[in-house]
Amino acid sequence: MDNSRVHNTWPVAREGVPFILAGSGLSILLACLGLFHVSILIGIIALFIIFFFRDPERRHAPVEEKAVLTPADGTVLEVHRLDGQDSPIGRAAVRVSIFMSIFNVHVNRIPIGGVIEEIAYHPGKFFSANLDKASRENENNTITLTTGHNERIAFIQIAGLIARRIACWIEKGEHVETGQRFGLIRFGSRLEVYLPCDSSIAVQVRQKVKAGQTVIGYLP
Repeated sequence: MDNSRVHNTWPVAREGVPFILAGSGLSILLACLGLFHVSILIGIIALFIIFFFRDPERRHAPVEEKAVLTPADGTVLEVHRLDGQDSPIGRAAVRVSIFMSIFNVHVNRIPIGGVIEEIAYHPGKFFSANLDKASRENENNTITLTTGHNERIAFIQIAGLIARRIACWIEKGEHVETGQRFGLIRFGSRLEVYLPCDSSIAVQVRQKVKAGQTVIGYLP
């Protein structure tokens, strides 16, 4: 586990620091060369990169014991029921899909406390994350977790059109807490959460959600 990222005290995620330094340095260099218009443009881009990689401190209010929080900021794209054959938790499930635009905070958080059972990374394509085929074909990272009540859930980081790297800061066998930071996807992406089919879903399509704060469902 990378504790420096999980318990980050910086205002931005550390994955963004190289981009921020590069953009800021280039802007300063261009200004020194007298290329002020280009320098301003690069400076604006550097400011947007700082905005994109922002990592605000969040403390979620106490929630019910079996409540599952959204792992990502964004908009609910879909609430869909699946049979066991298509489910990463090995049984019939409800899938809640969340789309993160470039304007959302992109740091991901653990939806419910438990033990990380498996982490499986799969390379893939880079379709726009709001398309259905992105769920099947894009680069993704599947995390399976067993809760303290022996319920299994899964959540999947899915890369988007521009994204080219999924960051995951947790490890198999690790005990994690609700709301804990666990990763990030660069520049637009999607998160999917798979809950047992008899879970109670608390969100609707097109609803705005906030990582570590919004309850998306309750386990049986």
